[in-house]
Amino acid sequence: MKKYLKYLFFVVLIAIVGAGIWSFMIYCEGEKPEVILNRNIKMIGLETTFDVICIDRKSGLRNVSVDISQDGKKYTLNSLNLPQKGVNKETLTVNVFPEELKLHDGTATVGISTTDYSLRKNTTVRAFEVVIDTIPPRISPASFSNYINPGGSCVVTYNLSKDVPLSGVQVDNDFFPSYPETTTDGIRYISYFAIPMDAAKKNLKINILAEDNAGNSSLCPVSFHIRNKKFRRDRMNISQRFLEMKMPEFQRRYKDLKETTLLEAFSRTNREMRAHNLTSIETICKDTRPEQLWEGTFLRMKNAATMATFGDRRTYYHDGREISKSVHMGVDLASTRNAPVEASNGGIVVFAGYLGIYGNTIIIDHGMGIFSLYGHLSSVSVNKGQAVGKGEMIGRTGNTGMAGGDHLHFSMIVGGKFVNPVEWWDPHWIKDNIARKLASP
Repeated sequence: MKKYLKYLFFVVLIAIVGAGIWSFMIYCEGEKPEVILNRNIKMIGLETTFDVICIDRKSGLRNVSVDISQDGKKYTLNSLNLPQKGVNKETLTVNVFPEELKLHDGTATVGISTTDYSLRKNTTVRAFEVVIDTIPPRISPASFSNYINPGGSCVVTYNLSKDVPLSGVQVDNDFFPSYPETTTDGIRYISYFAIPMDAAKKNLKINILAEDNAGNSSLCPVSFHIRNKKFRRDRMNISQRFLEMKMPEFQRRYKDLKETTLLEAFSRTNREMRAHNLTSIETICKDTRPEQLWEGTFLRMKNAATMATFGDRRTYYHDGREISKSVHMGVDLASTRNAPVEASNGGIVVFAGYLGIYGNTIIIDHGMGIFSLYGHLSSVSVNKGQAVGKGEMIGRTGNTGMAGGDHLHFSMIVGGKFVNPVEWWDPHWIKDNIARKLASP
């Protein structure tokens, strides 16, 4: 019995000592909390928001405080006390409004302090210098009236009072970045943008937007007048012969179409693949050279008849029943079979390969967000990354993709959005709507 009690005593003693050591390690630990910012804060604007993330994996967080100091005065931006133990992570959102705090433009210091629940009260303090800048960039646009067509293109030029990381034109929810150009008077900004096809039916808003490094932004409305433009409506009859001729090509290439009927394969290709292709093209066209690579009027395919126009609203029927719809995003040009296709203007090839409904396709970057696309080709004679000159042969016409016969599908793209190519083929439009604006200081 005595031996058993002695054994029990040692077990209890070890447990007490172990608990004491565990409590000491938890409540007397010496590990300081960790402080993380959700983004690098170098500048504070009219209104700046950032998150402070504090982590303590052992005893937990006791409090967090964030302040800003300038000219010997300190202002608390946000603070938090955590009465309960065991909170290992906390995010504190900090809003800074310099005008409310009577802070002036110039340097200031942001301080962050957080303490844990250890008996040692481990504290982490961080301090970093920021620049307060509450003056938004001033936008000085060139004084031009902009006459634009639904589905068309436009360009504006403007100057800014300071260098900014972000500027361009906002057309409703679509943003078109600008590209700086050095002139004798300094730096001016050039922004090409696309006009939606339904522009005449909506209260379109077009603004120049500029945002500086401190997050201060400015908007300047663009003066414009929308011309009237109607787009054609086409009834497209899809024959069984067309389905048998074209859809096996897609069923071989795309696994999710293998088990479908020819008619279902057409409907899904026209709907789902078309949407996917448009997204892919928009992604490809986000990466552009910042300088102008083109010169003069864009070339239209020689001796070619227009088979379909930009913006055609197509409704597809099979055996008298409506099966699908689409909008034609280019111009179809037909000449002789396997006719040579030339680069419409100088640029860099950014895509050369197979692209769904467009079949064998070439996309050329002409700089500053302007691209041309050549679809349904039978052959491609250029490679991605290759520089091409205006009029240089790049391939031959064909009927790859969703083409019912040999022709070229030609598109123009501005800032990732399809626009009417006819404007870019027109020397008078180029002169009045682009050259005149770019020539103005």
